[in-house]
Amino acid sequence: MGIFLTLANLFFIGSVFGWCLELVFRNVVHKSDKWINPGFCTGPYVPLYGFGLCILFLLASLEQRHMISNPFWNKLLVFGLMAVGMTLIEYIAGIMCLKCFNVRLWDYSNMWGNIQGIICPLFSAIWAVMGAVYYFVVHPHILTMLNWLSRNLAFSFFIGMFFGIFLIDVAHSTNLAVMLRRFAREHQLVLHYEEIKDHIRRRQFQLEMRYQFFRPFHSDHTIYEHLKELYEIREPRLVRKVQKKRSTHKKSHS
Repeated sequence: MGIFLTLANLFFIGSVFGWCLELVFRNVVHKSDKWINPGFCTGPYVPLYGFGLCILFLLASLEQRHMISNPFWNKLLVFGLMAVGMTLIEYIAGIMCLKCFNVRLWDYSNMWGNIQGIICPLFSAIWAVMGAVYYFVVHPHILTMLNWLSRNLAFSFFIGMFFGIFLIDVAHSTNLAVMLRRFAREHQLVLHYEEIKDHIRRRQFQLEMRYQFFRPFHSDHTIYEHLKELYEIREPRLVRKVQKKRSTHKKSHS
């Protein structure tokens, strides 16, 4: 099987599995009262995990090159590279959203040794452990699965359909992020993506309106109205700015 098709399959598997993992972690471990669709996209996939699985696969394949003659240290080097690779992907995704859209997808600011609240030693260590689990538990089955796919290429049709839906979803989510960026830059804020979705969900239930799990930003109110309501409570400086704008608007009409 070509490397491109291999990575496409791995991206699909990793993105969907990562979404399931995030769903459990955010809603069960954090004991949320209601389930919230995790991630940047609307559909049941988290691209960060898709890229991560591709990186883990490529790095696990390096073990066969015997970069160090001692098998133990060779595996340890691979696990270290996995931790660095996953941390790097996490940092790139986090910094891009922060710099391009003024949006935080996650926040490690309260973690020891964090860098810009995007990465921290604890989660780098978790990535290393997950890399080891992947190598010993998942990687052999991944190789078996890829062998099956090489003999059943018709499955690639579903992979193509997935990427078609995925690209449309990314375009839609990026459009939402642009609207968030406009509000964030106007009020000099950094927005928290998951907090905004949770706020909209709570408001929908308070108003006895239907909340759509796969359309977390869908509401009878505009996104701007939800953002203003949420961040007037959290950011006193935003209250002053909104009040100033209101007073200026009234003077212009008087």
